[in-house]
Amino acid sequence: MATTTTAIEANTTRPLIGYGPLRRLMRAPMAMVGLAIVLAFIFTSLTADWIAPYDYDLPDFSLARKGPSSEHLLGNDEIGRDMLSRLMHGARISLSIGLTSVAIGVFFGVIMGVLSGYFGGVTDLVIMRFIDIMLAFPSILLAIMMVAFLGPSLENAMLAIGVISIPVYARLVRSSTLTIKEESFIEAARALGGNHLFILGRHILPNVVAPIIVQSTLQIAAAIQAAAALGFLGIGAPPDVPEWGNMIQKGRTYIISAPHIVVFPGLATMLVVLGFSLLGDGLRDALDPRLK
Repeated sequence: MATTTTAIEANTTRPLIGYGPLRRLMRAPMAMVGLAIVLAFIFTSLTADWIAPYDYDLPDFSLARKGPSSEHLLGNDEIGRDMLSRLMHGARISLSIGLTSVAIGVFFGVIMGVLSGYFGGVTDLVIMRFIDIMLAFPSILLAIMMVAFLGPSLENAMLAIGVISIPVYARLVRSSTLTIKEESFIEAARALGGNHLFILGRHILPNVVAPIIVQSTLQIAAAIQAAAALGFLGIGAPPDVPEWGNMIQKGRTYIISAPHIVVFPGLATMLVVLGFSLLGDGLRDALDPRLK
């Protein structure tokens, strides 16, 4: 029996990203463009304290609303702070929001999706009706309601964006679990005495990791967009925090006289969202088992 169990495990253990998917990913030019953009923003966020040319929070009223120059490459904001330095530090905040909110969504969404798909019955009914209730509200409206109830702050914005992403993961993982639990190796694991915890941890979860990675890459882009929207509405990060949505919201007053205050944070948001979207599309194609 031990030998049979080992054989079954060996046959159902699949590498997350083998040589074939990695080769397909590297051969996708748009995915490589997305990866380069993402890595550039990650590098900027990690090294902003050292590579930013000025103190991001140091005002100079004599330079208020000045356009790009040789000293300030992206100009200055409404109170004379260096735009490039603020955008560099804003990258750290936006990526932190994206990663934290996605982690929240993955943790709760995967648990709910696996339990719903694997056990079915009443468990599936209760979890999916809860998910349906969440989906009845537009996601950004639900996030606004949560932040308004909890109070405007960066932490509450992360929590709200994470909560609205739970249904995405729950439905994705439930769908994958429903398919995987009907496979013959799951039946073999049950016949050999595998309990629910063993089957979930050893066979179900490893086989749903690939779609979770793809969805998470795309969801980070959506989370950054949502954070910028909350910041623009004034219910996200505090006013003094160099979050890109905040910067757009403060600069909208000067969109005619000093458009760079709005344009550059908007371009930064667009680029990082584009990078994660292109990378997510490339990962989806590379990890598609039908392309093996």
